[in-house]
Amino acid sequence: MKEKDKLIKAYSGTEGLVHILKDKLEQNGILATIRNDSGDSFFQGTPIAIDLYIRQLDFKKAEPLIQEFVKKN
Repeated sequence: MKEKDKLIKAYSGTEGLVHILKDKLEQNGILATIRNDSGDSFFQGTPIAIDLYIRQLDFKKAEPLIQEFVKKN
């Protein structure tokens, strides 16, 4: 993976909030990926938080959108 394509965790939250933020970022041309690495499948429950990743290259563009989202939610 090239350095510019490296993924970084941009946000962690409930599934609903993560999907809303993902849509907002993608509407602004920022690709986002949802990952659930919590390992909660053993308990067969819904994870408390899931993670949203973006490319490191997009962080400067995404940061103000994420901050605005966090303030409102």
